[in-house]
Amino acid sequence: MGTVTVGAVRERAPGERRVALVPEAVTLLRRAGIDVLVEAGAGSGAWFADADYTEAGATVVAPEDLYARADAVLCVGPPDPESAEALRTGQTLIGLLEPLRHPALVEELTGRGVRTVSLDLLPRTLSRAQSMDALTSQANVAGYKAAVLAADSYDRFYPMLTTAAGTMRPAQVLVLGAGVAGLQAIATARRLGAVVSAYDVRPASREEVESLGARFLDIQTAQAPEPGAEQTGYARELTEEEQQEQRVALDEHIARSDIVITTAQVPGRKPPLLVTAEVVGRMKPGSVVVDLAASEFGGNVEGTEADKTTVLDNGVTLIGAGRLPSAMATAASTAYARNLVAVLRHLAPAGELVLDPTDEITAALTGGAFQTGGASS
Repeated sequence: MGTVTVGAVRERAPGERRVALVPEAVTLLRRAGIDVLVEAGAGSGAWFADADYTEAGATVVAPEDLYARADAVLCVGPPDPESAEALRTGQTLIGLLEPLRHPALVEELTGRGVRTVSLDLLPRTLSRAQSMDALTSQANVAGYKAAVLAADSYDRFYPMLTTAAGTMRPAQVLVLGAGVAGLQAIATARRLGAVVSAYDVRPASREEVESLGARFLDIQTAQAPEPGAEQTGYARELTEEEQQEQRVALDEHIARSDIVITTAQVPGRKPPLLVTAEVVGRMKPGSVVVDLAASEFGGNVEGTEADKTTVLDNGVTLIGAGRLPSAMATAASTAYARNLVAVLRHLAPAGELVLDPTDEITAALTGGAFQTGGASS
């Protein structure tokens, strides 16, 4: 038996179908000498049965047994109050804890002696930590699903089709934000046959956009250079004046598009407004807008609401798509579990869970080396 025991809990947030560990990951952890507990029913939302975990070498237990026995509790999102209360002194909580959104939760846990490891604090510039980068793995899922969701909601074809009934023109897709989610949305829309354009505040994104066969929009603004973006891996947050100038320059491109997908987020804060209600009102009937940044903080699109689809009076469909990874729970959970396996191998290389504050990866995961900044997911 391993000297470290980890426990994957069932997610309790409304609409959350992902699970922290999948059976494949259990096998990998057991090979690394780590014992694995899984709360009964934890994987059901992602189509993993308790028997699958047992076969892979995990022990399926009730939640009270998991919290009593686990050295580290593994989750996807922040725990609810009841789950947080069940954590005990000396335990380590590992997941996407969103400390910028939930500072009181992290402070309360830390005050009780619970150690927190938050995967969303990991800088994307640490090359040796790429396998741990859960934000990237989940953004990939979100970008793919956004393009597919838009296609499903759009009442015309993505590709150009030549048929006996005539030629159908291709959909014109605009992706705002060329980070991980944006690039995956671009690639997926292109594979489906759409004509794709994209824009990002980072000029360096042009090469990545064009490599996928999309057109990078030349938006001339007076914005200053973005110091530090190359060090953090995130776009800086624009000033209000720069955002306004950007919106004006983008409006004509948005109004002409059949589908608009927005992906710009700022960790723990209100995302930038990229698409106003006025320009949405100028879009053609049947057009679709998918806002990946939609949350309780608002979104990139004026009028979108998290987890809600609205058809406006002018026939434009607004989709507040803030939980797309959960909509692809099996794929998202598999990718996330691989990130967790990499994290646990780093934190417990010799069978003992150690949080070394002098290690740059550990320091980042525990909040010691996190820098805020804007982001195009």
